[in-house]
Amino acid sequence: MTRLGFLIDQDTCIGCHACTVACKAEHDVPLGVNRTWVKYIEKGSFPDVRRFYSVMRCNHCDDAPCITICPTTALFRLSNGIVDFDDSVCIGCKSCMNACPYDALYLNPETGTAHKCNFCAHRVESGLEPSCVVVCPTRSIWAGDLDDPASPIAVMLARHGTAVRAPEQGTRPKLFYKGADEAALDPLRTAIAPDGMIWADTRPGHPTRPAAGRDHERDAGQDLARTVYTTEHPAPWKGKVSAYLVTKAISAGALLVAALLVLNGDIAERGFVGLAAPVLALAFAALTGALLIADLRQPRRFALVFLRPQWRSWLVRGAFVLAAYGAVAVLWLLGGLLDQEWVVQLVALPAAVLAAGTAGYTAYLFGQCEGRDLWQTPLLLPLLLAQAVAAGAASLLVVAPLFDLDESVVTTLLWTLLGGVVAIALVAFCELSSRGSAHVELAVAAMTRGRYWRRFWLLGVGVGLVVPMVAAAVLLAAVHDPTGGAAAALAAIAGLATVIGLFGYEDAFVRAGQAVPLS
Repeated sequence: MTRLGFLIDQDTCIGCHACTVACKAEHDVPLGVNRTWVKYIEKGSFPDVRRFYSVMRCNHCDDAPCITICPTTALFRLSNGIVDFDDSVCIGCKSCMNACPYDALYLNPETGTAHKCNFCAHRVESGLEPSCVVVCPTRSIWAGDLDDPASPIAVMLARHGTAVRAPEQGTRPKLFYKGADEAALDPLRTAIAPDGMIWADTRPGHPTRPAAGRDHERDAGQDLARTVYTTEHPAPWKGKVSAYLVTKAISAGALLVAALLVLNGDIAERGFVGLAAPVLALAFAALTGALLIADLRQPRRFALVFLRPQWRSWLVRGAFVLAAYGAVAVLWLLGGLLDQEWVVQLVALPAAVLAAGTAGYTAYLFGQCEGRDLWQTPLLLPLLLAQAVAAGAASLLVVAPLFDLDESVVTTLLWTLLGGVVAIALVAFCELSSRGSAHVELAVAAMTRGRYWRRFWLLGVGVGLVVPMVAAAVLLAAVHDPTGGAAAALAAIAGLATVIGLFGYEDAFVRAGQAVPLS
């Protein structure tokens, strides 16, 4: 059994980029992206300055999170341990890019599919070495069978101390570094050089300043390392994913809250419970699917999620949960259209269960994104469920003025909205105030004090929490009928504010989670 891996000898690497050029030539890698690249850092102050080089690429992990999260088996492992990819079945979902803790994957701008170093598998099959190994002028790149004690790479590993990147992620990487400075392997130990060096691809202000607790290096008299040459890795998931989280919360919440009304005995509100709730659920479920497909770089291949599923991926599991939820919502709507209360009562409980699954599966999908520590919190599941409850009550309050509802139904919706919003506030506070890894602390800083603070505080907290809390409290404390004109308008405003604030929070959360550099 062969288990191939790389060793980079940092003691002899001269930063010549021959490996990068050879890789680009061998695989026809487009401009702007790289399968392998060289990162430069500097330590010290003039004239006592030293430069370190680090060759970055796929680590061909024994426990590769990119394989686990890939929904269509586009990423897979060969019998020799190489993690390879299949262009023909990649849907361009970008989940593998967030799953990789090493920034190793990129989207090929010409094919719209995920690419990375594949160990020159075609050369290895022919008994040749990877192109980067062949061209390296100082023999700084070693490749071979890690399990063969007689192989040159195994001998090097036995004789010298080596390090790997991000060992705390538990991926068991097979890319080893000999003689590497810690700051060269950990991007959080360096700051971006502010002098605008001509070869630097990074932008000023990129969040690579050490998090709280790492200032001890400077206290000990050590100079902070500076990254002076590297490549930028844009965030894979942006506004469409943030919007998808909101539309999915509305869809799931609409039937979840309606199911609570049914179980509470409010089935008599036929037009509202039997028609409006499932229409909202189906409309926003369709919008959720449209956003997911629109975010793919190969949207025409979306059906492969169902036709060629990789069952360990929560993207696949979530797709099937969404499909089942949609089917139950259709049954609910048919019951409402035919005025068959028994149908609605029959599907209310399974609809609630599937609604909770629809709202919550993303917590497990984000949990598979091993490269994004902010998303690994166990509080994400209860937060998503609370958001669904709030979003469901909010959406139903928005359409409530169209129906002649009993006062008790509106009161129940207001209490549900208030409870959901308070739960969001409590869970979010616990999540953001708890201590975590340096990655988590930097992401939280970007979310609450950095580039995304307006989304978080103004929209997420101000509009999304304070406004509905105050509005719901005022309406519940009022002596007059909450179904009146002014009261109904205020309730609808509270609902709209909740949805707007939810998008602000989710957008800050999604973007901040990807703001911390991995390489």
